[in-house]
Amino acid sequence: MKPVCLVLGAGAGIGGSVGKRFAQEGYHAVLCRRSDQAGLDKLVTDIQFDGGDATGFLLNAVQPDSIETMVAEVESDIGPIDTVVFNLGAQIGDRSLADTSYKAFEMGWRMATLGLFRLASAVCPLMVARGSGTLLVTSATAAVRGNAGQHSHAAAMGGRRMLCQSLNAEFGRQGLHIAHILIDGAVDAPDTLGKMLGPERFALLRESRGMQHDGLILPEKLADTYWHLAQQHKSTWTHELDIRAHSDLAWWNH
Repeated sequence: MKPVCLVLGAGAGIGGSVGKRFAQEGYHAVLCRRSDQAGLDKLVTDIQFDGGDATGFLLNAVQPDSIETMVAEVESDIGPIDTVVFNLGAQIGDRSLADTSYKAFEMGWRMATLGLFRLASAVCPLMVARGSGTLLVTSATAAVRGNAGQHSHAAAMGGRRMLCQSLNAEFGRQGLHIAHILIDGAVDAPDTLGKMLGPERFALLRESRGMQHDGLILPEKLADTYWHLAQQHKSTWTHELDIRAHSDLAWWNH
């Protein structure tokens, strides 16, 4: 039975690329995303075409019991979850305080922080019983710096970062590796940044900063980093990683 890499937030960017990378290394990639059945099917088919194993599920992570049920079903029907990638975004767009409703603010927290808490509650006891496991958490610049219009996102991502630290403090000595991966820059992903900017602006950004310029973070290269984190020896675990393209200023220099 193959070990499982469970990806929550498996779009065509980071999540899907990480799932593909783990499948190349002999894992069964379980890919979960909120919508776009056709896009999900393509990811699964691509992995299978390359000789890997993958299964896809549509999953609304903010629904009660959705994450918990998914973890239980994967463990029962597919195999033991060795690595979990929590790649859910929580960006609701730039909104002033007056334009940020209570519901919108809470939604960011439900996706970014409560979702991770629920996932950890479901999967960490299983990993502890086996004596090992890895939880890789994609995060954002907002986890370390708040900006105008980012009330919900910054509060939610800051909470995500602190939750990762708390999980490490509790479970590190029990054999679980939790890594908070701060993505400090634009990712060349059509179904996240591409949708936010629109096709024309995204194409212009890729021409000016991406492609041969290597100024946008490439998901397939980022997947190599996720794989490396999951293979680290426990004497040298990385708990927080700060990633940006070579041409970008670091978040603390803005």
